Amino acid sequence: MLPELRTLLRYGGPLVANNLAIAGMNLADTIMAGRFGMADLAAVAIGSSVWFMAFLLSLGLLMAMSPMTAVCFGAGKNRRVGVYFRQGIWLSQALAVIIVLIVIQAESFFLFIGIDPAVIPLSVDYLKAIVWGAPAISAYLAMRFTSEGVAWTRPIMYIAALGLVVNIIGNYVLMYGKFGLPALGAVGCGWASAITMWVMFFSLLFYMKIQPRYRPFELFRRFEWPDWARLKEILGLGGPIAVSVLAEAGMFHGAALLVGTMSAVMMASHQIAINVAATMFMVPLAMHSATTIHAGHANGRGDRSAARFIGFVGIGLCGAIMLISAILMLTFREQIIGLYTTDIEVGQVAVGLLFLAAIFQVSDGLQVGAAGALRGFRDTRIPGIINVFAYWVVGFPLAWYLGVVLDFGLTGIWTGLIIGLSVCAVLLNWRFWMISKPANNIAQ
Repeated sequence: MLPELRTLLRYGGPLVANNLAIAGMNLADTIMAGRFGMADLAAVAIGSSVWFMAFLLSLGLLMAMSPMTAVCFGAGKNRRVGVYFRQGIWLSQALAVIIVLIVIQAESFFLFIGIDPAVIPLSVDYLKAIVWGAPAISAYLAMRFTSEGVAWTRPIMYIAALGLVVNIIGNYVLMYGKFGLPALGAVGCGWASAITMWVMFFSLLFYMKIQPRYRPFELFRRFEWPDWARLKEILGLGGPIAVSVLAEAGMFHGAALLVGTMSAVMMASHQIAINVAATMFMVPLAMHSATTIHAGHANGRGDRSAARFIGFVGIGLCGAIMLISAILMLTFREQIIGLYTTDIEVGQVAVGLLFLAAIFQVSDGLQVGAAGALRGFRDTRIPGIINVFAYWVVGFPLAWYLGVVLDFGLTGIWTGLIIGLSVCAVLLNWRFWMISKPANNIAQ
């Protein structure tokens, strides 16, 4: 087991740094927009929610590149890695067009759900700026997941760190109007994000072109038009992943909307607790990707028993990480909340929520670990159905019923989230147990 753990940590370590850097960009946007003005903070918060959901669609679909590349790499089919890479680039640009189409409908969506009309124009302008980064970030994802699939995750860490620095500098210059430029506020934040996406894209593109490690895959050796058979294969694997990602994110966004009907204290407390939980989640999320890569390599070699063992080690690692997270949350609840707020009332509510957050940590770790293991077996369709069931048939309806109908407030809403995550963890682990048995055949 120790060799497998070492490999998972070697693959996943740089991805932890990547995930934390991405979270750092979001935190920087929030803090710097808040210091510019409340209207700009609201515009960034509202606009980024639309951007984030559109981005998740692209992320989920292109995430299929990782297990597909991993299986090819494990099987020694290097040229096929290049084929999937080139088709992934085509798909990424089609997804960028879809992101643009979603964003240009944002104003109508904001009016429909009743967003404050005073905030809408600024939110729309923010989206009009950030959407220029859609082609870059979509292509970057195709390159990133290809690099992950061939077990080379270190450049992803470095480029994410570069992106964090560029994003902060861009915010400082464009939001606050430095070096003779006008102060653009929320719109400047959107432009800074778009510029950061292009910097990340060109950095990884340059690295992949000059790094000898990528040469066996012939990524850039020739031009290929879209191959509908290959694109269908990527979409067949990536579609359910996108559904899974959107189902989970949608449940938490829906819970935030339920909390939005409550007091300002409740909203602030919920936001703090969710932010803490989301930050902790970055670590097992990276190990989930490492599990996909390592299990995919074993399956590519035809070593199914090794892939099954790797999957269970990955699930156990994710669960153990979140158990440690839960212990830290329970032990240092007041100190953690103190980093976010000095408001006594908000702090008291948030401390209570952090207790509930600690409860779902292990379930969250086990479900994301199982998802990674299943993707290493290229099994995504049934897990996608499981995610929709757990989050939207069980989790969110319970959150609404307990929190709103029975009027248990935040405790009821969070109880629904806990149950949804727990159901998902149980079903996904059961699915992995069944699908990874030697008698079953993985999709190739």
